[in-house]
Amino acid sequence: MRNEKLIYKTLQEILHHINIGIHVIDKNGITIMYNEAMVKLEGIERKEVLNKPILDIFPSLDEDSSTLITAMKIGRVIEQRKQTYLNYKGKSITTINTTIPLFDEDERLGAVEIAEDVTKIKELSEQVIDLQHQLIKKKIIGEKHSKRLYDFDDIIGSSDAIKKAIQLARKAAQTSSSVLIYGETGTGKELFSQSIHNASIRKNKPFIAQNCAALPEALLEGILFGTSKGGFTGAIDRPGLFEQANGGTLLLDEINSMGMTLQSKLLRALQEGCIRRVGGLKDIGIDVKIIATLNESPNQAILDGRLRKDLYYRIGVMSIEIPELSYRKGDIKLLSDYFIRKYNKMFSKDVWMLSENMSNVFKSYEWPGNVRELQNKIEGAMNLISEDEHVLKKEFFNNFEDIHIGSKKSDDLHEELYKLIDEKKSLTTVMSDIEKEIIITKLRETNYNISRSARDLNIKRQTLQHKLKKYNINPDYS
Repeated sequence: MRNEKLIYKTLQEILHHINIGIHVIDKNGITIMYNEAMVKLEGIERKEVLNKPILDIFPSLDEDSSTLITAMKIGRVIEQRKQTYLNYKGKSITTINTTIPLFDEDERLGAVEIAEDVTKIKELSEQVIDLQHQLIKKKIIGEKHSKRLYDFDDIIGSSDAIKKAIQLARKAAQTSSSVLIYGETGTGKELFSQSIHNASIRKNKPFIAQNCAALPEALLEGILFGTSKGGFTGAIDRPGLFEQANGGTLLLDEINSMGMTLQSKLLRALQEGCIRRVGGLKDIGIDVKIIATLNESPNQAILDGRLRKDLYYRIGVMSIEIPELSYRKGDIKLLSDYFIRKYNKMFSKDVWMLSENMSNVFKSYEWPGNVRELQNKIEGAMNLISEDEHVLKKEFFNNFEDIHIGSKKSDDLHEELYKLIDEKKSLTTVMSDIEKEIIITKLRETNYNISRSARDLNIKRQTLQHKLKKYNINPDYS
């Protein structure tokens, strides 16, 4: 009995000190557990909730809209359900809940709810949607729209890889088919997306972008498809991004961050050419060009379960790979000159060029952050250079002295391989040791980028993953 009390007391202390809201009711709907995170979330003191019926505390809920009571009744887990409700003080709260019924064999004991407060996120996302809607209406009635979208002239580069991507993108602009753009973070996927829109017949219609990784799935669904009044507690009639982008282009950034359930609803909308608001009963026809982006290869996203194969076939009618900066190093000078001109104008400076030393450093650096990192490095240096200087030297670049840390010189690698061969080992063991050393060296050279390392080693990404496991190599700190 003493041990049971200790376990119960320990469990209570843990629940009170975690940052996620926990609310437990018994089989009669009476609150028996209400932790500190839930107190902060809902703005109600624990003494006002404990040992009281849940529906007395939250008058806007009933037995059908309360996820705690519903989960207990149906005996099934309710996952990632959005709930907007009022507490007894009239405060509106929006949470994403996972609710679990509690049973002892066949006896119903109650339910536990794990809640994440998304009230602020919901308010901000709705404000963004409303502002976008106002901007679109202003543009329709002829008011000047100040935001300038990029076009193909803004894409800097003369390498074959970037020219091929631009050529495909120009063709994608001439069709109404969906487009999939993939490439590492910082390669310029949104720049390509805006250029495609600007070169299409839809250029005078809305271009709306939504980052799929920025919001929980339950909120993202309402933002994309809109909501209908009465569809759920706290819902109002609000058009989603599909309706706002009608006739134009909708960019779904990092679509591999979207949950599988929502991916299936997106697929259905694209196939049927219509959407239905969350909680609504009416189908709404849409005419929207979809541009989706991935920060990894589509094959890898499908293999890892982050992208539905059927959705990929639908949105990947035209696929464009944006090359990493390390694979188009001939463009680094062009890009550097472009950013120098840009920040000369912005900061009223008169910088002419990079120093020869920094040009060599730029060429040897792997640029894990791609074009975005290059731009940020130039901007930082332009802030530090004085008005009477005209060349960007090493002293103006913060944290660039350590860019070669972690990468071994060729001579060092040869010496280590020679040591491996010199030892009294079997040929199989020596070959395995050499392979392991080559993999570790390549990981360091690419700042532990798995995709780039696999490409440089001319093997599949999953093959490299297998070898990392085989040799017990942790790519985070090898």
